[in-house]
Amino acid sequence: MGDVILTMKGIHKSFPGVHALKGVNLEIRKGEVLALMGENGAGKSTLMKVLTGIYKRDEGEIIYEGKVTEFQNPREAQDAGIAIVHQEINMMGQLTVAQNIFIGREFMNGKLIDDKKMNEEAAKLFERLNINIDPAEIMDNLTVGRQQMCEIAKAISREVKVIVFDEPTAALTETEIEELFKIIRDLRSKQLGIVYISHRMDEIKQITDRVTVMRDGEYVGTLITEECTKDDIINMMVGRTIFEDPKAQSNVAKDAPVVLEVKNLCSGKMVKNVSFELHKGEILGMAGLMGAGRTETARALFGADPIDSGEVYVNGKKVEIHSPQDAVKAGIGYLSEDRKRFGLVLDKSISDNTCLATLEKFTKGIFIDKKKCDEVSADYVGKLKTKTPGIETAAMSLSGGNQQKVVIAKWLTRDCDILIFDEPTRGIDVGAKSEIYQLMNDLVKQGKSIIMISSEMTEVLRMSDRVLVMCEGRKTGEIPIEEATQEKIMHAATLRE
Repeated sequence: MGDVILTMKGIHKSFPGVHALKGVNLEIRKGEVLALMGENGAGKSTLMKVLTGIYKRDEGEIIYEGKVTEFQNPREAQDAGIAIVHQEINMMGQLTVAQNIFIGREFMNGKLIDDKKMNEEAAKLFERLNINIDPAEIMDNLTVGRQQMCEIAKAISREVKVIVFDEPTAALTETEIEELFKIIRDLRSKQLGIVYISHRMDEIKQITDRVTVMRDGEYVGTLITEECTKDDIINMMVGRTIFEDPKAQSNVAKDAPVVLEVKNLCSGKMVKNVSFELHKGEILGMAGLMGAGRTETARALFGADPIDSGEVYVNGKKVEIHSPQDAVKAGIGYLSEDRKRFGLVLDKSISDNTCLATLEKFTKGIFIDKKKCDEVSADYVGKLKTKTPGIETAAMSLSGGNQQKVVIAKWLTRDCDILIFDEPTRGIDVGAKSEIYQLMNDLVKQGKSIIMISSEMTEVLRMSDRVLVMCEGRKTGEIPIEEATQEKIMHAATLRE
């Protein structure tokens, strides 16, 4: 590691009702990867937004390349060589991939934008990242994982000196993660200062040199990665040890009735003749690599995408699902992997979002019973330990993990018997993960049934009673949890025709 390139000293930042940063310190050196860790709401993203001019600090100073600095906006930070890859995707969906990457700094041919040149330059970036994305594709047509890779390419396309990765691998496959790590190691060798925000402990040990921990808006300490353990980091983050042992055996009774049966489901190009059963009180883990068709299967079951053929039975009765309303009436709730796009109305309050799927229960004539809605919302804020100043707080102002809790509260309020959780802990810290795991276990004890789609193998092995594996739109494996291993799941996940 080289000289210090960036120092943040005594940074304070307050919002109405929240003292988000309380005298935080941060030091970044050339040629290092610094992990920045903490639970959701600890202030990590807020600190990075202060750095890049999205927020103005209340107190403290930023010293960049030896000079006291304050960026007025993200463009100033970018021009100075500081880039950030945000946790939440920040692209314009109707533009092409290349147009998004070079927006604000387009290549021109006379007075016209040179799309051909931008496509060529974007293709070079993707070749460096070793991923196959068409620069001319419309952004909205890409999966969340591929959109995230475009965010990374956009940041790397600039001449940067400091780059911040905020949960960059949350929606990436293992192969994409390895390619990203190659890029990060290459950037480190070029003496860039890199901040890496992640909740994945294995990644921290693989890719970082030091670990800075925050808790409740305060600086806790900095450790040298190779000299600390996973438990050391977790204890600093949450003040307690959290265990993530695999599930030894299924908790589902052998005579548990089938609550959902799917026969020969086909939908578009990504769901090909998929059949499976879900039992009462079961957590059915759905594993596979990016592009396996798991999310597409869930969207078809929920009526978000059309079913081309196949049959769906709920509690033994055939149901016709042509829309999400049909699915909800059948008792199916869906927690999307893209909470901002499909799970929340961001400018509405926690209370409004919590009651969104159940408005008929809170309506008197043409009026919504606001008091009743607020009571239910407050109850779930307490149960899920959502960090917020109050239930009237807009969903957009919450951290990613707390937004996820609001989406979960929405479907718990609906009281659906069948819940599809698509990447339920994506972008959520280790402490909040344990809370959601406990919540899921409590739900199945109450007789709910859950389909859990997850890209984290440890999560699949910890939570599932049975594991269904998909590859390229087909079901390629179904493994009892007693027999499930990472090797067996990965074998099935790569079992192509």
